[in-house]
Amino acid sequence: MSQQRHERRGEPHHHHDDSAHSGSASAREHKSAAPSQVTAYVITCSDSRDAARDESGQAIRKALEEKGHRVCGYQVVRDDVAQIRSAIDEASQAGARVVILNGGTGIGRRDNTIEVLEQILEKKLPGFGELFRYLSFKEIGSPAMMSRSIAGTYRGMVLFAVPWSPQAARVALEALILPEMGHAVREVTR
Repeated sequence: MSQQRHERRGEPHHHHDDSAHSGSASAREHKSAAPSQVTAYVITCSDSRDAARDESGQAIRKALEEKGHRVCGYQVVRDDVAQIRSAIDEASQAGARVVILNGGTGIGRRDNTIEVLEQILEKKLPGFGELFRYLSFKEIGSPAMMSRSIAGTYRGMVLFAVPWSPQAARVALEALILPEMGHAVREVTR
């Protein structure tokens, strides 16, 4: 939406919103002030996997470390509301700025990750889920609609929930999380 339309309607002009929509110098400026290294925590939510069989969680950890980020914790928890909530609290206590949860994002009876996040997120980032499903659709087609992936803020951290799938983790990390992780952390902490 242009600045003129905002002014015609008598609405205030929000510079940050415009810069986010354009490839402008302001958007690059916001990102250039962002930390290049972020402390992250990885949580796998699964009733059927342990750390030895957690390909997705291991792939997320490896991708973060390869990009120079510090992984301050990792755990596999049952897809249980109390265990997921406890793991997120542990991530906060460990000093995480970003938490990546994988698993429990579908519509199965035991998929609880999204229910936990819906209860605790202070600000939601609906664009993350929308873009993730769009990118997934381009790769796998209509099954992408079964993902309820979500992101948002909680206690000064940015939380991302992705499906348990190495392929899904790769798409989310490469296209969305890694390029904006530092920027998101800067925004939530300033």
